[in-house]
Amino acid sequence: MIPRILLATGNQGKKAEMASILGDSRRELLTLQDFPGLPEAVEDGLTFADNARKKALHFLDLTGIPVIADDSGLEVDALGGAPGVFSSRYAATDPERIARLLRELDQALSKDPSQGRRARFACAICMAAPGGKLVETFGEVQGLILDEPRGEGGFGYDPVFLYPPMNKTFAEIPPEIKNSISHRANALAKLKNLV
Repeated sequence: MIPRILLATGNQGKKAEMASILGDSRRELLTLQDFPGLPEAVEDGLTFADNARKKALHFLDLTGIPVIADDSGLEVDALGGAPGVFSSRYAATDPERIARLLRELDQALSKDPSQGRRARFACAICMAAPGGKLVETFGEVQGLILDEPRGEGGFGYDPVFLYPPMNKTFAEIPPEIKNSISHRANALAKLKNLV
């Protein structure tokens, strides 16, 4: 078993979610906050998998310890898959990202209502370890985009992402349940079975 793993994130919400899903107290999970001053990885890939791989290899090269990196985001059918790989860069803050998403979705639906509000959260994960070992997984969860935010939990687009089987947004679902059904949960569960 690998005793120390760097989670290639500074987002504490994401760290908590990943730690809960990985659920192994024998591993020390570090984040980028444990390595101040490291240069950021360039995320210029065309897919979530490209960006996850780039981040994992970048931080493995800088630290020498195994790295789990993910790239994830929201893909909305009526927006041609946007915001996609630009999900975290769609605007400066979560409320601004949500406002832009809802504004653009309303514009798209006013032109073609048949597009609907279908969306998916997608997550690609790459684990890079010394010696050249790469393990890559992918997970997704289907849902709908609401007209306005609901719920106080989660982060990112969670308040407008409705999970139909529970008729709740990801921001309304308790973390321990969300962490068993999310796109990241699906991808991490596959990873956990491979390492």
